[in-house]
Amino acid sequence: MNPDRFDKLLGFIRRLEEAEIYHQVAAHRDDAISVLVTVPGQRWEVDFLADGDVDVERFVSTGEIDDESALDELFEKFSEPPEPATPLPNPNGVVTH
Repeated sequence: MNPDRFDKLLGFIRRLEEAEIYHQVAAHRDDAISVLVTVPGQRWEVDFLADGDVDVERFVSTGEIDDESALDELFEKFSEPPEPATPLPNPNGVVTH
């Protein structure tokens, strides 16, 4: 990463720390360092890209609070479908279905 880009990232982290804003540094992409910022009612993903660009994505709460039944929706919508079972060969080495 270019030193100027690194300075931009470090400056942003210093600002968050001085403002006492909760954040975490993460790496989710090969070409970026992410800073995950959490404030009341919002979550921000700030990506500092290798080419010098900065991408900011904000997730804003509607203020609605669900009960634990919402967890079922989480798994229904976002779980990967199970892999089909791989047929096993029988003792004679023949694959059966």
